[in-house]
Amino acid sequence: MRFLPWRRSAPHTHLAVPWRDAAYCVVDLETTGLDLRRDEVVSFGTVIIRKGRIHCGSARYSRVRPPRKVTVGAMSVHGMRDQDLASAPSLREVAPGLRAELGGRVLVAHAAWVERAFIGRALGGSGRYMAPTIDTAALARAIGVAPSGTGYEPDIEAMAGDLGLYPHTPHHALGDALTTAEVFLALVSRIEGEKGPVSAAELVAISRRHTLT
Repeated sequence: MRFLPWRRSAPHTHLAVPWRDAAYCVVDLETTGLDLRRDEVVSFGTVIIRKGRIHCGSARYSRVRPPRKVTVGAMSVHGMRDQDLASAPSLREVAPGLRAELGGRVLVAHAAWVERAFIGRALGGSGRYMAPTIDTAALARAIGVAPSGTGYEPDIEAMAGDLGLYPHTPHHALGDALTTAEVFLALVSRIEGEKGPVSAAELVAISRRHTLT
């Protein structure tokens, strides 16, 4: 397998430590649609990675009551209807918990530009979440697990299968967060197998250079 080249330097100097020495929060969101400025979160799942291991006891899941209706397209993906969300907490109620999960940790997500947009709004920002982020789709492109130049993001479940992993509950926020966490660890293992030890900062930099947006 041939790796796309990357520089060995990275801007996040506080993450210039072996990647296992950093902490990561893996996030997946389900939403009312994919308009990054208007649609809303309807559920989120998070799981923490420390010392290179997934801490399943840290897993967190919540449905969220959105202020707008779920689109038919989104409903056909995650299966949640407006009536299923009517008694869920609001985003304002769950945002402090999400902020606490992310605090001091590197965000990991699949096609992370989507999560960054919604998280930025959820935490009261006017733009994308700007803390250090690793995109598993970008890592996959960087090492040839997913094709480059297509303009499309690879499917997380298909990519997990290609890596010999079993996807957890597709299109469920916590299931996809767990799948993404396993994919992340598998991709980093391949990077280390080819290039040797890698820092958390280098993973962030590789991801940034190979993201779609």
